[in-house]
Amino acid sequence: MMSMARQAEPAVDTPPAPGPKQTDGRTVRRSPVLRLLARPEVGVFLGAVAVVVFFLFAAPPVRDAGSMANILYQSSVIGIMALPVALLMIGGEFDLSAGVAVVTSALTASMLSYQLTMNVWMGVIVALAVSLGIGAFNGWMLVRTGLPSFLVTLGTFLILQGVNLAVTKLVTGNVATDDISDMDGFEQAKSLFASSFEVGGVQVKITVVWWLVFAALATWVLLRTKYGNWIFAVGGNKDSARAVGVPVTFTKISLFMLVGFGAWFVGMHNLFSFNTVQSGEGVGQELIYIAAAVIGGCLLTGGYGSAIGPVFGAFMFGMVQQGIVYAGWNPDWFKAFLGVMLLGAVLINLWVQRTATRR
Repeated sequence: MMSMARQAEPAVDTPPAPGPKQTDGRTVRRSPVLRLLARPEVGVFLGAVAVVVFFLFAAPPVRDAGSMANILYQSSVIGIMALPVALLMIGGEFDLSAGVAVVTSALTASMLSYQLTMNVWMGVIVALAVSLGIGAFNGWMLVRTGLPSFLVTLGTFLILQGVNLAVTKLVTGNVATDDISDMDGFEQAKSLFASSFEVGGVQVKITVVWWLVFAALATWVLLRTKYGNWIFAVGGNKDSARAVGVPVTFTKISLFMLVGFGAWFVGMHNLFSFNTVQSGEGVGQELIYIAAAVIGGCLLTGGYGSAIGPVFGAFMFGMVQQGIVYAGWNPDWFKAFLGVMLLGAVLINLWVQRTATRR
């Protein structure tokens, strides 16, 4: 009986010997280095450091504080527009009319104020409405027709280019607007859009401050708000985004309107810096803005990028543009440098993404 009782007792399970933990690949934790490389701005940051070091040796005048202030100014004018263009690209679209839209905004404010002898602030406000309207039109046409943004904004680009020239000649009898520096409100507007301030004996343009403020705001929107999630969602897959309740139409149109706001701001800076506007300018600038965003890590396919990356991308443009001058080289090589930078940035971003996603 005792042997039967012993047989009835439950057996004690012996824990298996510890061995290597099995994973299915989905729970693998990437190293901090790989997580850092996954950031879209890492590649352009390293590129910006390399460009700065190169010109510090190749162009000694760059080491001067005044020269660096000029470089930052050139970078800021590009960077202010590159930020909304980058947000639009993260949202899966791009705008070929951004360059001429800057000139349209400045022409509107200048001609309206001068021809109607109004306070320049009235022209500034109307120009803002026009710029936002152009952006809204681009976005509405895109979502209404389903056409690619390339075709929609190419059409807008051609329309604005023709209107800028034709209307300016019709109204002023010239290809440039009249000087508005003696009109009411000019000094106040200039202090907001085109003034300078002194730091350590060096004159710094106010656009540098606005550039950094807009970059911080764009970063906060992308990383900390629901709207930022919508931008990434519509850029990744708009049908999936719509299925989970993302307002795709609102997001797309508002992104184009942000580009319009950027065009207005840069247009006002140009107007109040030079007091007049050449109606044929702006052509080709849209490629500079797009290139700065691409160099900054934004993909043409959408759904990937940051606001910090285009800041470094615009800084690289400003550094190369002014660095060539300070080095005493032929400025005709500038576009060649930009092409090399663009191809290099695309290859670096591709390598960074593959490295960061490799298990």
